[in-house]
Amino acid sequence: MRESLFIVLLCLGFTGSVAAQTSEQDEFSLKAGLKVGFNNSNVWDERDHEAVADSKIGLAGGMFLFIPVGNVIGLQPELLISQKGYRHSYDFSGSSYFFRRTATYLDIPLQVFINPGELFTLVAGPQYSYLLHQKDRHNYDESSQPEFDIGNVRQSSFGFTGGVDFEFKQFVFSFRLMWDLLEHDGDSSTPRYRNQSAQFTVGYKLL
Repeated sequence: MRESLFIVLLCLGFTGSVAAQTSEQDEFSLKAGLKVGFNNSNVWDERDHEAVADSKIGLAGGMFLFIPVGNVIGLQPELLISQKGYRHSYDFSGSSYFFRRTATYLDIPLQVFINPGELFTLVAGPQYSYLLHQKDRHNYDESSQPEFDIGNVRQSSFGFTGGVDFEFKQFVFSFRLMWDLLEHDGDSSTPRYRNQSAQFTVGYKLL
C-alpha cells in the first residue's frame, strides 16, 4: 500500500497546484459527468499465509453525480467499472511460479461530500462492489497449484471509500482510497484476501 499512497500524494500535489491557479468557482448546484482513470490495487488481510501479494494497475471509469443538500455538504453517488487484483511471484516446492489476477467489478460508491473551501471537496462513504469478470494467469498446472490462489471469490462485496476532489472549470480530478470489508469467500481453509486500491480519475462535468 506504500506504493499506492506515494502515487496519490504525487497526484494530489500536481492537481492541487493546478486548482490553486484559478479563483473562479462553479455554482454549488446539481452536477453530473463522466470520469476515467486507473486503480493501483492489491489485497489485504493476508495473515497466516506465506504468500504476500504485490500491487497491479487496472483501468477505472464511469459516471458521477453531485447532489447538494446544503451550502457545503451533499451526496455524491457514482457508477464505475473498475479493474482490481494482485500479482505474485515466488518459489514453491523448489520451482518458481507467478500468479496474476485481474478482477473487473461494478463499483457503486454512495459518498457524502463536504466542500470546506474553494479548492477541494472531501468525500467518504460505503461502497457496494459486484464481480463482473475474473481472469487468472499463472505458469503452473492444477496438480502443483499452491494454496495462494485456491478458493472462490465472493461475487458481491461491501467496503469503504474516501478521498478528495479538485475542480478546475469543467474538469474534476479525483483521488480515492478503497477497502473491502468482507472476506473473498466464506471458506476458512482459503486465503481471506480483501481488495484494496488507490484510484486516480479525471472527470468532465456534463451539467
